[in-house]
Amino acid sequence: MRALWRTARVLLLGLSLASLSLCGASRFHIPPHEQVARVARFVAHQVDWASMATIATHKPVVGQPFSNVFSVSDGPRGSGSGVPYMYLTRMEISVQDLEVSAVASLSMSLAQTDYCRQQSFDPQSPLCAHIILSGSVQEVNGTEAEFAKKALFTRHPEMIDWPSDHNWFFAKFNITQLRRTSQRISLWVWVLDYFGGVKTVTPDEYFQATPYRKHH
Repeated sequence: MRALWRTARVLLLGLSLASLSLCGASRFHIPPHEQVARVARFVAHQVDWASMATIATHKPVVGQPFSNVFSVSDGPRGSGSGVPYMYLTRMEISVQDLEVSAVASLSMSLAQTDYCRQQSFDPQSPLCAHIILSGSVQEVNGTEAEFAKKALFTRHPEMIDWPSDHNWFFAKFNITQLRRTSQRISLWVWVLDYFGGVKTVTPDEYFQATPYRKHH
């Protein structure tokens, strides 16, 4: 009887693991590499964190690029907006950099998921798709802050209990248009998802794309 019970447990465990494996695989219907804007939106929605580079304002690296890790979300699972939102505090050194100059770049890679490991793609391989967003960081309020809260707290529930005396606020990585003095600067999304070098996508192309194919 015990042998039968152990066999049943092993079978159930095997079925559970197979189910989880299939669920994990189903998440990664990556758009074709030639559909660059869709790939960019797909990566932005899949990842939960990013490396953000700011212009350092702290000694001994003043004026140099300074990279730091931040949790991000462009929306609840399956409802990506394409806009990476963050939960920030002005106590954080990179945020202090942003208060002097809001310009930054944000790197996100499918190496942050299980996909590249399952496919035996090295994180540096072009086949392990990654994107670099060029833009600025901007605090959000009102309705957009409510969306940012839902986007972040559903994917990073630990944030709900972060200490309130840190004066957290919601912000977005803005990849639309940035005005600096009298010049208007076009911002870009850089995509490396296949051999042949990096490709660029305009903000309009990026936001018009959908990460998932629509079913009729």
